[in-house]
Amino acid sequence: MSFAVPTEHYLLLSGVLFCIGIAGVASKRNPIVVFMCIELMLNASNLGFVALARHFGDAAGQIITMLIIAVAAGEVAIGLAIIVSLFRAKETINLDEVNLLKL
Repeated sequence: MSFAVPTEHYLLLSGVLFCIGIAGVASKRNPIVVFMCIELMLNASNLGFVALARHFGDAAGQIITMLIIAVAAGEVAIGLAIIVSLFRAKETINLDEVNLLKL
């Protein structure tokens, strides 16, 4: 007995996760939480790509997902390096208190 979940449910879940990520990026001031919300948005888009690839029987969505995962890994490595250097320079990681780009 096979119970297939419709593609629309995957896309709805993907949209909800993406909206939660957007709300987290817009409301949080801790850069680690902001990076986690960005990762949530990237994974929501991955879920949508894989669901549509399965629906249409094409492998392009899975290939795009692998590229997004590689970009996300690089983003985390660079982002955490920026946070560590920011903490060493300003001794805070609160985004409201950091104004390195202001003259």
